[in-house]
Amino acid sequence: MLDLETFERNGYQQIKSDLHRKILDKLNLEKLGRTPNDTAKDEVLTVVREAISTENLPLTFAERERMAREILDEIFGLGPLEPLLKDPTISDILVNRFNQIYIERMGRLEKTSLTFKDDSHLRQIIDRIVSRVGRRIDESSPMVDARLPDGSRVNAIIPPLAIDGPCMSIRRFGRDPLTARDLVSNRSVTEPVLELLKRMVKSKLNILISGGTGAGKTTFLNVLSGYIPETERVVTIEDAAELQLKQEHVVRLETRPPNIEGKGAVKQRQLVINSLRMRPDRIVVGEVRGEEALDMLQAMNTGHEGSLTTVHANTPRDALSRIETMVSMANLNIPDRAVRQQIASAIHAIVQIARMSDGTRKVVSVAEITGMEGEIVSMQEIFIFERQGIAEDGSVKGHFKATGIRPKFSERLTAAGYRLSPSLFDCDVKG
Repeated sequence: MLDLETFERNGYQQIKSDLHRKILDKLNLEKLGRTPNDTAKDEVLTVVREAISTENLPLTFAERERMAREILDEIFGLGPLEPLLKDPTISDILVNRFNQIYIERMGRLEKTSLTFKDDSHLRQIIDRIVSRVGRRIDESSPMVDARLPDGSRVNAIIPPLAIDGPCMSIRRFGRDPLTARDLVSNRSVTEPVLELLKRMVKSKLNILISGGTGAGKTTFLNVLSGYIPETERVVTIEDAAELQLKQEHVVRLETRPPNIEGKGAVKQRQLVINSLRMRPDRIVVGEVRGEEALDMLQAMNTGHEGSLTTVHANTPRDALSRIETMVSMANLNIPDRAVRQQIASAIHAIVQIARMSDGTRKVVSVAEITGMEGEIVSMQEIFIFERQGIAEDGSVKGHFKATGIRPKFSERLTAAGYRLSPSLFDCDVKG
């Protein structure tokens, strides 16, 4: 039995940890592994409640139920992070240290009162996450990217690289990803702009989605990929699988890190090259980060039209510079002009997304690549988001606006059977 003095001395977390160990001793884990998940949880919850009731703990009924649920989360889930993962309003979970957990909700950072017991408790949860996807984290490989069953992306880093102890960030992807209708209702984009992008995807234009960290590039890529016809074969390539395509004919590929001997790594470039042999109608690369940019451009230029990808950049022009830099990482000594010609002929449009100061995400530019002018890749903006200051409540004021330029690719859209109204480009598209 545990008396009040022991409880006050050791604290809630210690008591919970002791009970957790006692319960594990009572459970037949091998049998639980063969039991359906919901049934197993019900059985364990009964055992947990019985164990708590036998202890003389100075806890109310509600506190006992809370402890039972938390112990259940320790056995089946991610411990103190479980209530955060069940909250659909949370977009990021940031664990700086075992006793410091932040969340992002509606674009704002908030500190939570939740904590892990200690570094080793946090490390156990990290190990549980990465082992589920066949990855590992230890002193020889102290950084890892992984994912949760709902597609949320996890990055973890441990000592000696993390000075203050293990830390982890979780980029949430809900079970129900945002739809085109959600983006319009959230004022991230207007109906006319989205309709144009929809027709561009259906007409097999190659589109590059550019934006900074947390701008919503993957979310927007998910929405645009939804316009790919069901009759086409899609191959997706990612570092950590995040995309949630709704089509039936989808093949998902994911990179692999090196094993404990430093061998067996499979990079994105190898997957892009291999995907060309898989008879794809569309190739969707979650994000180009390195030398695979060259193979992506070549695929776009050699019959694999309608490809989609994202890149980290703050402006459409920066996006082109980054692609050029990544192509040079292939070490093939291709002249700069030849690389730019490849870019100009491969990419038809760049969609720039930005995260505003009030936490909202918006499509701030849709720019067309028009070709080469001397040594420079030329482009023209079709739509922009014109900012007009900050409102009293801190929200960003502005509206979406057509620049008055009719894109050259409109001829291609017409050939594919999509006629665009001239008024779409001649007047403001406010939203």
